Amino acid sequence: MSDDTVSLRRKVKRAAHLLLFKHHMDPGVKGWELRRLLGPRYREVIQLLDAELKDLDLTVKIVSEGGEGEEAEGPSRSRFYVTMREAPTMSEAKAMGWRVDDLGALSATLTYILSRRGKAPRSEVEEMLRRKFPEWKVDYNLGRFVRRGYLAEDKDKILYLGWRTKAEIDQKKLLDLLLGKEA
Repeated sequence: MSDDTVSLRRKVKRAAHLLLFKHHMDPGVKGWELRRLLGPRYREVIQLLDAELKDLDLTVKIVSEGGEGEEAEGPSRSRFYVTMREAPTMSEAKAMGWRVDDLGALSATLTYILSRRGKAPRSEVEEMLRRKFPEWKVDYNLGRFVRRGYLAEDKDKILYLGWRTKAEIDQKKLLDLLLGKEA
């Protein structure tokens, strides 16, 4: 192997370590960090890593605050994040620490926010969830969804979709399932 190939393989391993192991509060790595640690060809390294992760049913997603992809902030400010290519099974979701009622609360919350064109007052979301879940569970879950990045909240107590929802959840598929459309 040439020195360039060996160096590229080493960078792919390094990228896997950066993306697969949590080292910040939020999972994933910003593009500027990848460029600093992997060099100016970091995009090529990420494409090679994504090709290798395909066999494991994983993929590298690029998510900005404005949505999936890098249009809103550019690649250096976007977050590179490893996620599953397909939705997890219920047993996989349980192994990741999700309870069925928590998944139901997250689905109901996301659907409600999506039906309101991507944002809704926290008080309305809480009211909707309290019809089905205990009050303490509503407050606990909304706080957890915000901390984990599935929801974001502004200073006016408006909830909207967080970066992690944009990376992990197929919003169109979620709405189609709830509307009873066939896949």
